[in-house]
Amino acid sequence: MNNVLIIGSTNTDLVVKTNQFPKDGETVIGGKFLINQGGKGANQAVAAARLGANVTFVSKIGKDTFGDLAMAAFIKEGLNTSMIISDEIEPTGVAVITVNAKGENNIIVAPGANMSLSISDLEDIDKSILLNDVVVISLEIPMETVEYVAEKAKKFGKKVILNPAPACKLSDKLLDGLYLITPNQSEAEILIGTEITDEDPLRRAGDLLRQKGVKNVIFTLGEKGIYLSNQTTNESFDPPRVKVIDTTAAGDIFNGALAKAIANNMEWKAAIVFAQKAAAISVTRMGAQISAPTLVEVENFDKN
Repeated sequence: MNNVLIIGSTNTDLVVKTNQFPKDGETVIGGKFLINQGGKGANQAVAAARLGANVTFVSKIGKDTFGDLAMAAFIKEGLNTSMIISDEIEPTGVAVITVNAKGENNIIVAPGANMSLSISDLEDIDKSILLNDVVVISLEIPMETVEYVAEKAKKFGKKVILNPAPACKLSDKLLDGLYLITPNQSEAEILIGTEITDEDPLRRAGDLLRQKGVKNVIFTLGEKGIYLSNQTTNESFDPPRVKVIDTTAAGDIFNGALAKAIANNMEWKAAIVFAQKAAAISVTRMGAQISAPTLVEVENFDKN
């Protein structure tokens, strides 16, 4: 219990704060520039580790300065890095991020080594899957690698959480047998092929995904909160109210925290509230991994 395997991307985030996003063809003068550690997989791994999970992280980085910085950060956070691979050719992934005065962000990713994380790199993945309770996968790595790991984990009876981001169509084979999928609204609309405007379409979307074999569906809706759909419930969860500084990686922090909660066999309501608090703390801070809270901070959330 409490062991989490996370397979995903590692990026270095190049962040610029600005009052407003530029229009097409426009140049604006921004504010503070930051270099932060990021990548969906890495953000989730650090989030889960800071909250007390034993995390093994599977990723691919370049043999460059950004890769060295990422590895140093993983070691500092206490991740098991034995499955992190260095690419001889491709550089470490980079994300260029602008954050406006409302805390909203625009992101462009140059995936680099992330997209060369191949099935052949995962010869020892069976051992790692068997040693962990929960397996978390996101989509900033090749789809064939995602499908390979998911099928392995499902066969071993592990709880597979798929964070379907960046959004794309997914095969029925991948969806069948997933323990949990966690799309945001735009990702959900791509998955089901229709616009979601209120709670009733959310319920239908959850039903549709569960008909494809997904056991639990959590829609992450930003300031509108969370919607849970499974065989026994369809329930909305309002988000905690905080002052938003930067929403970068909020979904990743939520997923990492949720994986930690599920690995500890929390009931759904407690797990979702726990993950919401972690994400809420993260948006009050600038940056991706650096914004992830500790377990003590989440436990003291209501006091503060």
